[in-house]
Amino acid sequence: MQQLIYASRPFGFDMSHLANILMTSRARNKRDDITGALICRADLYLQLLEGPEGKIENAYARILEDDRHLDVRLMVQSPVQSRLFPKWAMRDDPAKSWMWTQDQVRDGAVEAASATEVVAVFERLAAEVG
Repeated sequence: MQQLIYASRPFGFDMSHLANILMTSRARNKRDDITGALICRADLYLQLLEGPEGKIENAYARILEDDRHLDVRLMVQSPVQSRLFPKWAMRDDPAKSWMWTQDQVRDGAVEAASATEVVAVFERLAAEVG
């Protein structure tokens, strides 16, 4: 099983764009045995995908081509033994205050984050949702 985390900037972020992304990704992810979480706000998408390696690669390729995402950056890609979000085709969550502020994101905090720090963001979210 593969885990992939990427960050991007939303293009034209609003609730209808987010609802469309979630509806589409949940349907595809359920079909492809992918689970994960999307942390979202006006200046940041941070998404974790977990599932079969080929399916994860296909999903990421679609994201790279999706014009709702700008500056897509691969943050983590590694094999894992278990899922953080086994019950969620796509958990959505607003970015929490314990993450980066908008100023920090603008100043490069996401790019400077280590793989361990990025995974820890999702581990905290997984602990919250049980």
